[in-house]
Amino acid sequence: MATIFTKIAKGEIPSYKVAENEDFYAFLDINPLAKGHTLVIPKNVEDDYIFHLDESVYTGLCAFARKVALAIGKAIPCKRVGVAVLGMEVPHTHIHLVPLNSESDLDFRKKKLDLSQDEFISIASKISAAYEKL
Repeated sequence: MATIFTKIAKGEIPSYKVAENEDFYAFLDINPLAKGHTLVIPKNVEDDYIFHLDESVYTGLCAFARKVALAIGKAIPCKRVGVAVLGMEVPHTHIHLVPLNSESDLDFRKKKLDLSQDEFISIASKISAAYEKL
């Protein structure tokens, strides 16, 4: 059975896409810790643990996530982009990229932002435009 992230990558469930290539997909987290909080997933592998990935998929995912993080840093005012791999909430490997201004911005226990659809669209568009320029 396909995971929710596989369905998102296939376009079966809507998302706020920021970047995509043949193997990987990046989209805004709909329960973000910060504006620009993005999830990066492999499109063709549903394993729920990043270290189970084939080495080529793992390195490709990391390289793709790096480029997305650079785009986030250009599009969203922040000191840096933090990275977290938890993988407990959805059984599909995913990397969280979170714009940070302090270490506490990466606390998953804190209240999530409540953004409008227009805000999500604007943020995704800014990150996507920055990604295309890299």
